[in-house]
Amino acid sequence: MHVLVLGGTTEARALAGLLHPRVRVTSSLAGRVARPRLPEGEVRIGGFGGAEGLAAWLREHAVDAVIDATHPFAERISFHAARAAASTHVPLLALRRPGWVPEEGDDWRDVGSLDEAAAALDALGDRVFLTTGRMGLAAFAARPEWFLVRSVDPPDGPVPARADILLDRGPFTLDGERGLLRRHRIDVLVTKDSGGAATAPKLTAAREAGVPVVVVRRPPVPEGVPVATTPGEAAALVLEGRLSRTGAAST
Repeated sequence: MHVLVLGGTTEARALAGLLHPRVRVTSSLAGRVARPRLPEGEVRIGGFGGAEGLAAWLREHAVDAVIDATHPFAERISFHAARAAASTHVPLLALRRPGWVPEEGDDWRDVGSLDEAAAALDALGDRVFLTTGRMGLAAFAARPEWFLVRSVDPPDGPVPARADILLDRGPFTLDGERGLLRRHRIDVLVTKDSGGAATAPKLTAAREAGVPVVVVRRPPVPEGVPVATTPGEAAALVLEGRLSRTGAAST
């Protein structure tokens, strides 16, 4: 059996470790991180050339199942995977960590896009902790606020005129996030609803400090694609043969 795992997320690496060497696993990484943490099994880096290119790769390499374990905001590759799986009749499963849920004391402002997040900064403060990744910063480039921009690699494209760049990779600690908010006198936090524990401490630190959080909602999984929420659940569906040829998980 040959399984293609899409994504360089923590969940994708964990899934590859659960499947390898019981089945042949190829993990596909987008190549946007300079020094990615490599999973077990085979690894390929780079795009496929859209849905058609991915479909051709699935046929050429005799793939029996695709697991979309990409970042919750990697919307394009998720829809390409859905189209490719449908055209090749290869089962497809999405692995998505649960989203974050506000707790008592949180001051969250939900928005639908980075542009809406930028607009939501009006009257929230002048010092912004921006943790939406290195791409898409152009949405904030014209803003007058000062930004602390945290990303794994240096940003692509335009950045805010008043910005400090902090290159760092999670997991982050609560004490570290508390100190970051305090040292930089942060007024507002901007984040995507990535979910997971690795970057969640910033939310607790913001709650404790009374800092409002602008949260960009994640895009939906393509219609008809079943979802697993943990690597263990996804691995069980694969190893127990409970993925149908239409991509639906059987019960």
